[in-house]
Amino acid sequence: MAITSYPFDSQVVTETQFSQMFREFQDSGVVTSYSSGSAFGVSAGSGMQVSVASGLAFVRGFMVQSTATENLTLPAAGTSARVDRIVLRLDPSTNSIVLAVLQGTAGSSTPTALTQTDTGIYEMELAQVAVGANVASITSTNITPMRPVVGTRVGSWATRTRPASPRTGQIGFNMTTSQWEFWNGTAWASLVATITWDSLSGVPASFVPAAHTHKWADLTDKPSTMPPSSHTHDWTQVTGKPSSFVPSAHGHAWEEISGKPETYAPATHSHTWSSVTSKPSTFPPSSHSHSGYLEAGDTIAWANGSKQPHNNSASGPGTYYAVWVEGDGTFCRNTSSLRFKQNVRDIDITPDAVLSLRPRVYDRRPKEDGGDYRRDEFGLIAEEVAETLPEIVTYDEQGRIDALRYDLLGVALLPVVQAQEQRLRDLEERLAALEVA
Repeated sequence: MAITSYPFDSQVVTETQFSQMFREFQDSGVVTSYSSGSAFGVSAGSGMQVSVASGLAFVRGFMVQSTATENLTLPAAGTSARVDRIVLRLDPSTNSIVLAVLQGTAGSSTPTALTQTDTGIYEMELAQVAVGANVASITSTNITPMRPVVGTRVGSWATRTRPASPRTGQIGFNMTTSQWEFWNGTAWASLVATITWDSLSGVPASFVPAAHTHKWADLTDKPSTMPPSSHTHDWTQVTGKPSSFVPSAHGHAWEEISGKPETYAPATHSHTWSSVTSKPSTFPPSSHSHSGYLEAGDTIAWANGSKQPHNNSASGPGTYYAVWVEGDGTFCRNTSSLRFKQNVRDIDITPDAVLSLRPRVYDRRPKEDGGDYRRDEFGLIAEEVAETLPEIVTYDEQGRIDALRYDLLGVALLPVVQAQEQRLRDLEERLAALEVA
């Protein structure tokens, strides 16, 4: 008889028939969640062993259950690398599904093929193990999970563990690509089709443009040249310029002038205090006051040195302070006593953060009034320091990087000095030990 139906009462149904029936209910795979389930998961054990976690799985319509972790010993490593497979092996002739090691070929990066017959032995892969040459142990980095996962008819898998014999329309979530996909009869295709403008129907033929911008490189049919409008160029960008000019009214910085006289008849003019020489060191005080720096009604005498911070040198016993200028222009003294501090705690400044600082030479930008500016100054660039040692960087009222706390640079150098001192002590101890030996 060509037609067989089962199972019915008082009818003999073979295990092959049950297997064929159950495999239509569920594909072969481990019953768990793909991303978090540990059922039949393979991990590194001791030496050349791997551990296989307990779990439940379907293999060609048959079910296997493991209630404890099983350890499998891989064959000893040879002089050439190989790739072994950890499998669940169905053998209907012995009515069993067991864990097994499928040893790879020495010197080959391709594992040995699985045996997958319809009614005989069927091997379902759980993991691949890369066995290096002459190794004595297996680590977690040598193991690649390969177990297929089931539990619902809508499956989840990685690209490497897709169903081996899918049917047209089978759907699942690919954990490798993070996309839903289905089998179209010849290949796996994305469930959400890629939409292009050409594939859309009913689209308008034109659009009313709105205010927007484009990069110059994105423009097509742009002119190769354009009539110039009022603009400026740096002198270095100008080509074909004359080598000399008829002078017109202009100015020069004093150091740029050659052949200048050594002395001049004085005319009405002014000097900055720092440029005056042979000036007196002190002045008779007169009664006066300052607003914005003193309390109402207070006065300050020149004799106490407050008006000459660059001239007055400290000498003799007494108390001296470094002066800070705050962002609003007021002065304050720099104090260090614990009486003025709270929330004191250690800070971890790595020596590398300090050693990475780059001393630079630079010129100041010209003044707004066109006056002279400083050249060849020596120091640090605040933006560069902020990348490794932001603790000594200060910011202006608009939150922009503004200046450096150079007074804190010595504090930041302490970890460097301490680390070098410790290294010197260690080296001296090692040298002393070598001399004794």
